[in-house]
Amino acid sequence: MRHNSVRRRLASLMALLVAISGLVVAVAGPAGAAPGDNGDDGEGAPKTLIQQLQVASKGFVEAKEALELSRKRQAQLAAKVKQLDAELAPRQVAIDEIIQKSYRTGRLGPMTALLTADSAGGFLDRAETLETVAVKENAVIADLKANRDGQQRAKLAIDAEVRNQTKQVNLMAKRKLQAETALKAANTGGPDKTGEDADEPSDSQASSSDKASPARRNSDGSLPSEGCTAEDPTTNGCISPRMLHALEQSRADGFTRYAACFREQNSGEHPKGKACDFAAEKKGFGGVASGGDKAYGTRLANYFISNSSRLGVLYVIWFRRIWLPSSGWKAYSRGNGDPSSDHTNHVHLSVR
Repeated sequence: MRHNSVRRRLASLMALLVAISGLVVAVAGPAGAAPGDNGDDGEGAPKTLIQQLQVASKGFVEAKEALELSRKRQAQLAAKVKQLDAELAPRQVAIDEIIQKSYRTGRLGPMTALLTADSAGGFLDRAETLETVAVKENAVIADLKANRDGQQRAKLAIDAEVRNQTKQVNLMAKRKLQAETALKAANTGGPDKTGEDADEPSDSQASSSDKASPARRNSDGSLPSEGCTAEDPTTNGCISPRMLHALEQSRADGFTRYAACFREQNSGEHPKGKACDFAAEKKGFGGVASGGDKAYGTRLANYFISNSSRLGVLYVIWFRRIWLPSSGWKAYSRGNGDPSSDHTNHVHLSVR
């Protein structure tokens, strides 16, 4: 009897310890299985697909930015040509007046100045006048030549920019095709289904999101190359300064729910410190988001899309779909069937 009583007490104690340890585990980490915990060692897709999407999206965005920069330079050059055209007319008039005056009166030369001078002083006065006129004529002619040379250079530069723009447009089309072909080859990337939920993300919704402060850029407007050098506030790892900037901007604009960035895996941007997963639920990665949680994820996805240029966004994944700068939203359903690999419980953001 006494031994049975002791056994019952030990059993009760063990049950209590198990319950307490389970409670501790539940409190210590985010709710639900985190991305990467269910055999998904990438971003819900094979390594080869992720690599192709990285190259295609990065190439597309860089070509697009180069195109925009070229168009700005072309506009500046066109304004310069217009300015030179306006300056050309009065300079040409000045030249015409000199030519006409020389034709009517004859050009004042050294011999004419000597023969018509009535004294040595008069000759010096005539010589000084001759030098003044010559300097003025030479200056007018030099200005006219510089004007015409400037016009020619500007027009040649405009032609070069037009050729560059054609090159960038072709490159954008190539990168767009590369991304979409890779998605199709992986049996995903099809058109969005009809009758989708009204709160699912769309390109048109993105324009209403708040504007983020732009990430740091080089003097020519390009994004600097960055490594995993900043401390990741969400894990014990590191992230790039640009990823940290995107994280901080989203939090400043009210998206403060659980997030995890750096993660060791075989592919994708997480191990490079260039990706973050933003949970739809307040406490962490849970089940398939619905109601207010799903609406939160949609708003966050659209926030990153509308600020894609400012934040240097490479792509966004949310609710079995991927947003690419080249193609907008495409189906993305190569996960393992769980909420994390299907991206139905979190928004994935990758930056350049």
